[in-house]
Amino acid sequence: MTSGVVKDPTQYPVLRNLQFSPIKQGEDQLVVLWDPSGLSKEKLVLPLNFFFIVQHFDGDHSIQDIGALYLKRFGEFLLPSKVEQLVADLDEKLFLEGSRTEQAREQARLAYRQQALRPAAFAGRSYEADGAKLKKQVDGFFSSGEGPDFKPSENRGKLIKGLVAPTYEVKQAGPVYAWAYKELQECERPDVYVIIGTAHAGLEHLFAVTDKDFETPLGVVKADRMILDRLKELVPEYFEEDIAHQSEHAIEFQLPFLQTTVGKPFTMVPVLSSFSAMSLNDSTVRTSVDRFLTAFRDTLLVSGKTVCIIGAGELAHLGMRYGDSAPPTDFSFHRSMQHDLEMLKHVEELQPEPFAQYIQKEQDQRRISGFSPIYSLLRLIHAEKGQVLRYDRGITDQYNSTVTYASMAFF
Repeated sequence: MTSGVVKDPTQYPVLRNLQFSPIKQGEDQLVVLWDPSGLSKEKLVLPLNFFFIVQHFDGDHSIQDIGALYLKRFGEFLLPSKVEQLVADLDEKLFLEGSRTEQAREQARLAYRQQALRPAAFAGRSYEADGAKLKKQVDGFFSSGEGPDFKPSENRGKLIKGLVAPTYEVKQAGPVYAWAYKELQECERPDVYVIIGTAHAGLEHLFAVTDKDFETPLGVVKADRMILDRLKELVPEYFEEDIAHQSEHAIEFQLPFLQTTVGKPFTMVPVLSSFSAMSLNDSTVRTSVDRFLTAFRDTLLVSGKTVCIIGAGELAHLGMRYGDSAPPTDFSFHRSMQHDLEMLKHVEELQPEPFAQYIQKEQDQRRISGFSPIYSLLRLIHAEKGQVLRYDRGITDQYNSTVTYASMAFF
């Protein structure tokens, strides 16, 4: 039983769900923090001893507790005034949970709902902001040495049922995206594209659906109102966090490839997801996931439309940036690649539960961030078989931290 006592957030600070990365400046090892949700635009660079402090901002450790842990770890006293100043700075940057952050969240929610559409948040940063240049950039990914080129597809004329594509930076992973979207070029096109992307900042309700149209430098992609209105009637709670779409890149990165490949206007259903294979062992999580996916599957069936499900997410995350104690080696990467390809056999065979069980068996030690969109795809899709088309990795920092990803197609 809990005492019901509310702890003073200035003495028991709670760090928000931030991302971090180790960096080097000369001989100094530092850590940079930022907010993947986009609520805060700030970045904060900390020395390792201050990063140790903020790692204990979990609401359970008081400033006094942290001081004792600091003394044990570093052998020196930590002045409470130093920690209090750090807490004040983090609060100012909206890096802590509390009234300031909640007020900013509410203002952001209202502002998002008032927008006519979801603007392109990463144009000019992750890909070209000019439409003509973007079309040329995407075409270049297809024809590059790492891309699929424009050779005829063995699936020509078939109705495509689904794709798996990366969410990694387009400039680096563009050719791998192209391997997935190449399958659309000569196939029979569906009526609607359901895009399920990883919510990298996390979600309270595990899924977040938005009914907004998405703008890109190539034009506006319309949301499928018929499907979305029906889904909202069945499971309205999964529309409550639609602001998560504002700063999330997972869906946005798919759209230039879809627009370039499909050519003509199309509609989509944009969904973000955030749950791990391990969390499915929790009955509350499992119930929520089942509730949403059952309602979604029924809605798609009732619509009578042909559907392509796109699961947008990455695979393994290796290295110090992701919590490992040392950088990955060539051996550890190749071992992880073997595990990835074994794991994706279950995806090719359309086996959602064995896919989850594979990750559970290894305790998700490789941090498969794209689990939830790929698992959801497997629960929703009506297909006979999938195929891995391309597999690759990206290096994310000076310490060789590595992200792996793949492209797949389903018919």
